[in-house]
Amino acid sequence: MGERELGRRASVGGAPAGAVLAQLDFAGEVWHWRGPAPFYFVTVPEEESEVVHEVRHLVTYGWGMVPLEARIGRTTWTTSLFPKDGLYVLPLKDAVRRSEEIDQGDVIDVSVVLRERR
Repeated sequence: MGERELGRRASVGGAPAGAVLAQLDFAGEVWHWRGPAPFYFVTVPEEESEVVHEVRHLVTYGWGMVPLEARIGRTTWTTSLFPKDGLYVLPLKDAVRRSEEIDQGDVIDVSVVLRERR
């Protein structure tokens, strides 16, 4: 996947349990964390991280983790963002990376939906 423009869109709303609180669309570069359990991530940009921070208390299950539904290309899955260096990071499962042919250094388009905790 080559470089893509880093365009973004965010919307925030409130409402009943399970309701959509925010839908965020952004692009970011895939990076690899080489810890004891290596994993690939995309950092949520500052503007979108601020939106996540505003609604986190309505969705988090603790430790700053923010559950959501993510979509890249035609692949949709559930996961959680977690805080890192004042922003949030989105982990990319191997199955998602394989399905969408994503490698380290690729700039990818991401869409996430945060829903109010039930």
